[in-house]
Amino acid sequence: MSLPSRLRGIAAVLGGSILLLLGALASPPRAAAETMAVIVHPDTPVQNLSFAEMRRVFLGERQYWNAETPVVLIVRAPVAPERQVVLDRIYRMSESQFKQYWIARIFRAEATSTPKVVYSNQTINELVAAIPGAISLVRADDIQPGVRTLKIDGFLPGEANYPLR
Repeated sequence: MSLPSRLRGIAAVLGGSILLLLGALASPPRAAAETMAVIVHPDTPVQNLSFAEMRRVFLGERQYWNAETPVVLIVRAPVAPERQVVLDRIYRMSESQFKQYWIARIFRAEATSTPKVVYSNQTINELVAAIPGAISLVRADDIQPGVRTLKIDGFLPGEANYPLR
């Protein structure tokens, strides 16, 4: 194979790779384009939260649902698109700000632990179903039996004014 034909082959491979990279950069993360849902343990004594109230729960500012039931926060691991939705839409923080936020809360004795971190929506569903007071965010199409979906601002996932799409 001559040098010019090798160069043409390399250029074709590089050109194709660049197009694939540009396409990936232009596509939003999967979860960002999908409707998300806030799920809770079925016995959680709340049916509806305003977006601001839900944010206070995720920020750890509301630590109890009632006198007997503590809030148990469960979030996806940093590798998950759902984690980015939680950081962008609910926390309004970067990953490093999120970590610093929870370290500071623990240091000031405003929290006893950080949110529980899991690596799959299936595990989130299982934990939320099993732990009284648990709350998390998953893709709406990943909700499994045994959990309850909270209304946010009076709307469920899929309804017109639902705020987590």
